[in-house]
Amino acid sequence: MQWDGKTPAPTPEEVIKKLWDLLKDKGYLVQIGIGIVILLWFASGFFTVSPDEQGVIRRFGKQVRITSPGLRYRLPWPIEVVDTPKVTAIQRIEIGFRNIDPGPPARYQFIEAESLMLTGDENIVDAQIIVQYKIKNPSNYLFKVKDIHGTLKDASEVALRQVVGGGTIDSVLTVGRFQIQDQVRLQLQQIMDSYESGLLITAVKLQTVRPPKEVEQSFKDVVSAKEDRERLIYEAKGYQEDLIPKAKGKAMQIIREAEGYKEERIKKAQGDTSKFLSVLKEYEKAKDVTIKRLYLETMEEVLPGVKKFIIDPKTGGSLLQLLPMGEMSQIKRLPERTR
Repeated sequence: MQWDGKTPAPTPEEVIKKLWDLLKDKGYLVQIGIGIVILLWFASGFFTVSPDEQGVIRRFGKQVRITSPGLRYRLPWPIEVVDTPKVTAIQRIEIGFRNIDPGPPARYQFIEAESLMLTGDENIVDAQIIVQYKIKNPSNYLFKVKDIHGTLKDASEVALRQVVGGGTIDSVLTVGRFQIQDQVRLQLQQIMDSYESGLLITAVKLQTVRPPKEVEQSFKDVVSAKEDRERLIYEAKGYQEDLIPKAKGKAMQIIREAEGYKEERIKKAQGDTSKFLSVLKEYEKAKDVTIKRLYLETMEEVLPGVKKFIIDPKTGGSLLQLLPMGEMSQIKRLPERTR
C-alpha cells in the first residue's frame, strides 16, 4: 500500500478493498485479531472540533474539506489528518520589545533593532507596537505562507517604518499617534492580504513613541517649550476675546452718547432758531413795542439779583451823595496785633 505521490491518491473504498483482500488468506483467529485492529484503527478517526476552532482535513497532504465545531470523523492516519486552528482567538505579536515576565510588575526586553527608525524629517524615534490579529481563512493560514508568524512580524515592522517615515517628529510624538495606529493597521492588512495569509489585523496599538534615550531630555525640553507656547497663545486669545467685545461695547456707548448729544444740540438750535424767528416776526410788526418788551424782559432777568439804590434827582444826581452807612457798620475791626 505504498503511494509514490505521482499516481492519484487511493480512495477510502480502495484502501478497504485492499485490506480485505489481504485478510482472505489468513486464519480465523488472525482474521479476528486483524479485524479488531482495523476497527480500532477506523475508530481513531473520530475527533472533536472546539467552538473556537475549525477543522481542516487533508488527505495524503491535500486539503479536502473544512469542518465546523462538534464531533467529526475523518479517515484514520495516515490517510487523512486534521488541523484545528483557533479562528476566534485574538493573538498578538510585539514589535520593538518582548514581554518576558507578566508580573506584576511586568518586565520587558527592548529590541532597538526593531524599534529605532527615521521620521520624514530625518529624526530618530523609538517606536514599539502591539499587533493583534485572528484567523479569517484557516486554509490560507495553514498552507499559503510557510512561516506565518515570522512573516507577520517582518510585515509589521515594514508597515510601521513606512508610516513613521512619512511623518514628522512633532506629529509622531504628539498628535499623530492615533493616525499612525490606523495607518499601520491598514498598511499591514494590505501586505498580509497580498500574501494570502488568511489573517485579519484587528488592532495596532502604539506602546511607546519616544526619542532615543540619549537625547530624550532635550526632546522633553523642546516639547515643554512648545506646550508653554501653545498655552500662552490660548491665554492671549482668551484675553483678546474678552477685551475686544468690551472695547466694541464702549465704542458703541460713546457713539450712542454722541448721537444723542447731536440730536439734543440740533433740537435746541432748532428751538432757538424758531424762537428768534418768532421774535423777529413780532419785531417787524412793531419794532418800538418789541424793543421795549425785550428791554423790560432783560431788566426782569437782571435786576432781581442786583441791590438797588434810589437817589432823589432833586439832590443833584451825584453819586457822592450816596453814603452806604448800613454796609460800613457791618465792617468788623481787625484785632490789634498782639505784642
